[in-house]
Amino acid sequence: MAPLKVLMVAEKPSIALSIATVLSGGKLYTRKASTEVHEFDGMFLGSHAYIKVTSVVGHVFRLDFPPAYQDWNASNPLDLFQAPVHKAESNPKVHICRHLNQEARGCGHLVLWLDCDREGENICFEVIECTGFQVNDARRKVHRARFSSVTEKDILKAMGNLVEPNRNEALAVDARQEIDLKVGVAFTRFQTTYFQGKYGNLDSRFISYGPCQTPTLGFCVQRYLQITSFKPEKFWTLHPYLVQNGYELKLEWERQKLFDFDVATMFQKLVMQDGILEVIDISEKQESKVRPCGLNTVNLLKVASSALGYGPQMAMQLAERLYTQGFISYPRTESTAYPSSFDFRGTLSALANNPVWGDYVERLLAEGYAKPRSGTDAGDHPPITPMRSATEDMLGKDAWRLYSYVCQHFLGTVSPDCKYIRTKVKFSMGAEFFHCVGQHVTVQGFTYIMPWLAINEKKIPQFTKEEKIEVSKVELHEGNTVPPEYLSESELITLMEKNGIGTDASIPVHINNICERNYVQVQAGRKLAPTTLGITLIRGYQCIDPDLCLPDIRSFIEQQITLVAKGQADHSGVVQHVLQQFRQKYSYFVKQIENMDALFEAQFSPLSNSGRVLSKCGKCLRYMKYISMQPSRLYCSTCEDVYNLPQRGTLKLYKELTCPLDNFELLIFSMAGPEGKSFPLCPFCYNNPPFEGIDTLYGTTTTGSFGKLGKGAGMPCFLCPHPACRHSMMAQGVCACPECNGTLVLDPVSAPKWRLYCNMCNCLVSLPQGAHRIATTQEQCPECGSKIIEIDFNKKTTPLDDGATLHTGCILCDELLHSLIEVKHGKSFFKRLGGRGRGRGAGRGAFKGRGRGTGKGVDRKMSFRDF
Repeated sequence: MAPLKVLMVAEKPSIALSIATVLSGGKLYTRKASTEVHEFDGMFLGSHAYIKVTSVVGHVFRLDFPPAYQDWNASNPLDLFQAPVHKAESNPKVHICRHLNQEARGCGHLVLWLDCDREGENICFEVIECTGFQVNDARRKVHRARFSSVTEKDILKAMGNLVEPNRNEALAVDARQEIDLKVGVAFTRFQTTYFQGKYGNLDSRFISYGPCQTPTLGFCVQRYLQITSFKPEKFWTLHPYLVQNGYELKLEWERQKLFDFDVATMFQKLVMQDGILEVIDISEKQESKVRPCGLNTVNLLKVASSALGYGPQMAMQLAERLYTQGFISYPRTESTAYPSSFDFRGTLSALANNPVWGDYVERLLAEGYAKPRSGTDAGDHPPITPMRSATEDMLGKDAWRLYSYVCQHFLGTVSPDCKYIRTKVKFSMGAEFFHCVGQHVTVQGFTYIMPWLAINEKKIPQFTKEEKIEVSKVELHEGNTVPPEYLSESELITLMEKNGIGTDASIPVHINNICERNYVQVQAGRKLAPTTLGITLIRGYQCIDPDLCLPDIRSFIEQQITLVAKGQADHSGVVQHVLQQFRQKYSYFVKQIENMDALFEAQFSPLSNSGRVLSKCGKCLRYMKYISMQPSRLYCSTCEDVYNLPQRGTLKLYKELTCPLDNFELLIFSMAGPEGKSFPLCPFCYNNPPFEGIDTLYGTTTTGSFGKLGKGAGMPCFLCPHPACRHSMMAQGVCACPECNGTLVLDPVSAPKWRLYCNMCNCLVSLPQGAHRIATTQEQCPECGSKIIEIDFNKKTTPLDDGATLHTGCILCDELLHSLIEVKHGKSFFKRLGGRGRGRGAGRGAFKGRGRGTGKGVDRKMSFRDF
């Protein structure tokens, strides 16, 4: 009987390797594919089996709009609320879907080892779709492994308790994705188009809105407004001093502070007239500082920000790395309560040999560890717990600091409470009451391993009741009330959790978004100071529809999504209900946008007053202004047109040359870096490609879920196939790229270090150096189809035998030229090994003997992600 064939899929390659290593006992064969595949013979459900373990890399699919809704000018943002959506492969280059389909062929069982949260459950059904399996299929069965760490014990336990994947939790993620996509993109497109078309110094590529992102920003702006509206007040407080046994002691006033100077002065005189302090009460009380509950994600993020100085995004990246390496348990959990079956002794034993806290662990094991406090059981994963011992050399500095905290927190949960004696002495003088407090620790407990939480010891002299002591002085201290500080990341995380904004997994993403989009800036101490743009946005929402920036709506959405996850609400019904609400809000927002615009007008400069003169408009022949602030744009004040440009580089005029199609002056865009590409572009063609269907022709990329920014596909000259333009790819393209499906194009401004670059990948080809001029011709090589180039060599350094300087030829078939070129990045060139190219100056027969060209037509997809 043939053995069972089983495919197992994990969420990351490192987890797949851990699972395969445990289940195979280390006896496995690994082969390369889109992601590695580990194969071995083993046991599955009590039978001999041939097992393959591979992985995805996060989500296989992303939710997006069809191409008809991608162009900002081709659709009204209002239509997006009812637009269809589809799932496209997240990373088409990796081909995960095809990989899973191939590996699943012939397999009778599929075991899903995705992360055990809602996102993981959603990826489970993405994997099921790719493999062709069906839930509840008797012939090809689907199993779900639930685990909290990648230790051998947890992996074997999960294998012995396989369950079915939870479709309701997967649908809850689908609901959230569709709501966030449609609401976010609709508002973002409208805001970006409206405000960037009017103001030049908006330092943000997108004026974005998000159902989670915007309330998160709202918390930061609310604190800012509290700071700016704060009015300090003077206050006064009394502090008597006494000297006892050579020790000066400052006493605290029971009234604490007064805001009336005359009244405070009156009390000072009364007290000073008496001059004698009488001890009226001495109390001693044994108090405890309780040990912490288990560590969940939110608390880890808060500590990482406030104590370690790590932003939430970085903290989660470090935690995920520690998890995949098997050092800690799953880092995304809402629970602070350990299950009754948790093996505390086993976890402690794993840390006993640690050189930093091993001695403390041994003491706990010998003297007995405390039972952790009962926390909150959210029904997902146990608290974040160390799974094995590590050292700083093993992890690196940043990961080690986070790992150390996880270990110390866990040890704190099983340590005794801290106990101390608190002594309070009350005094009377001039009918006013004062006191001092002393503290003495009797049991360090968990504060030994978490010293930053230790009780500060404070010694006070011995007093007896009714004892009378002469006061040494009485100070009337003057102070001022102070405003709150900017919201810290830790405080923001607390507010987000309290108000149901985001999940333990998405909170870092939302905070990172408001930072990256220039709505807040991170200051010293991880304080979040909102920018002018962030403040103006929130004030604008408040004056139109405060619900848009308040947490209430998002909290309601999360409650509805939770009902979907529990199977208590219909997925499509929840989505339609929420989208209908936001559709109405969007319509009202558009009608009232002038209210927000008035605020923008007070803070930002009009386009006409921004930027510097750069190039001529092809319509009116007047000069346009270049606005360099992100996103960089050209603005024609006469035509009132805005032209988007490539980002993250430098722009200058290209020899006052004009585009033969529309008469706009050409620009040269240079990407950052010593070997960054330079290419010409026509502002009008870049925004309005001269061919219908250019998006489909070249597969130009979109800006994620937001779609294309502004008009057109953003087409530089090296992607333009227009036969009449001498700057187009048809004219400047030389030959096919040896690395990808792109075309090597002559860099027009690279002299004297002439070069070709690929219009798709990072391949660079160095041409003969020091030449006066290199240009493409209209001729093609009869052997390979590549473009013939013309080189005017320097007279002193010419490589031509007869001393001539002018030479034409094919860089692949011409012996001299081929010997003078060098590939900087990408694969090496091989001379043509037979076969004839099919024209267009991009013959592939020249590369590695593939024996074919790229064809006369444009029959492949191109991308300009780099631009």
